[in-house]
Amino acid sequence: MPVDLDLSLRLAFEGFALKVEQSLPLEGVTALFGQSGSGKTSLLRTIAGLEAGAAGSVRFGGEEWLNTAAGRFVPPYQRPVGYVFQEPRLFRHLRVEGNLRFAAKRSRAPKSLSDEVIEALDLAALLHRRPVGLSGGEQQRVALGRALLTQPRLLLLDEPLAALDQSRKAEILPYLRAVTQRFALPTIYVSHAIDEVAQLADRTVVMADGKVVASGSTVEMFERLDLQTLTGRFEAGALLEATVVDHDQTYHLTRLDLNGQALTMPALEHLMAGEVVRVRIRARDVALATQKPEGLSIRNVLAGNVAEIAEEASAAFAEVLVDVGGARVRSRVTRAAIADLGLSAGMPVYALVKSVSFGAWGGARVGLVPRPASPPFPLIPSSRNAAYRGTALSGGGPSIRGLAPATQGEMGEGRSTPIPAPGTALPAHGRYRRSSRP
Repeated sequence: MPVDLDLSLRLAFEGFALKVEQSLPLEGVTALFGQSGSGKTSLLRTIAGLEAGAAGSVRFGGEEWLNTAAGRFVPPYQRPVGYVFQEPRLFRHLRVEGNLRFAAKRSRAPKSLSDEVIEALDLAALLHRRPVGLSGGEQQRVALGRALLTQPRLLLLDEPLAALDQSRKAEILPYLRAVTQRFALPTIYVSHAIDEVAQLADRTVVMADGKVVASGSTVEMFERLDLQTLTGRFEAGALLEATVVDHDQTYHLTRLDLNGQALTMPALEHLMAGEVVRVRIRARDVALATQKPEGLSIRNVLAGNVAEIAEEASAAFAEVLVDVGGARVRSRVTRAAIADLGLSAGMPVYALVKSVSFGAWGGARVGLVPRPASPPFPLIPSSRNAAYRGTALSGGGPSIRGLAPATQGEMGEGRSTPIPAPGTALPAHGRYRRSSRP
């Protein structure tokens, strides 16, 4: 069942104003997507209670976290959220096991949950290592695990992959998808990377200039030609949901069924026949033909009808939306091609997609589509970052139900106390207490 997050917010900075009136049914992953400076992180921080200047109201599942008119403000550490920041915030003086235990102890998480988190994120081999010896991807996995062990009811991820290279991103993305399914945890994911949103998000909220300009299913948002200036013309494309048919072992190809038509792509042998996958195809990788071509190396020829044409009057280009049995494929062509082919709405056409344009990080993206009745898809190792849950420390600024990084010194009596960076806190209910060091 979706949990409603009702927002009526205003927040002003010098040269920028956030104004959001939105009700979001949270289930699975909801992406806040937009260009840098659009207000994504400001909105996320306001939901967490980290922006003291915010006015208006925030309600989560019937709980009122903010109502400035009534003088109500629930402190960040009392909001059941796990917050993952862009930068790593692990306790450097604790091993991985200690970082996880710290969060589990404060939230009184049962051992069964700790074991499940360790298994889900493949952390067993890292338990006795310290953060300084971990890769960025491994740090992210530990941080995500620690956030889960705070037992939040809402997970907030603020561009957690921003500092990772493409190969590390490819490793962590399946983990992010799997844990939100496995633990049935609604998640808000901030990103300006369209490929991350395409693979992770069930729902997308598009932001610009501090406002929400569009909201709906991620597939619908990718189809909308009127949003291409916000989603980016170069990476613009469509999301298709197809079913795995079989694998061609001789030529190392995977065959998919898209509404009765065949799609062929380089082999994805970890996928099983009958599994539903999400494929992103960039508009610039799709050619159009008015007759079915012959003698071409292009393997994917999809029959459809022109659904919409959006020409850029001051440029050479146009976007064409092709309906393929209910799925929508986008093609970016020149306006001259539109005129030469005589394209118009309703006209039958063929969309041509080269098989080599598919790939984990190529022109087309492929990822499993979540299905509530099925278990999460197989995990792929690696990752990075942090978020946790707890109380504020004296002199430490606002806190969240998420951990803050340790600085110099160690925890406990007679030791220097780790002071959190502004906007963070230590995971504990009540006062900050001594912790054993593994």
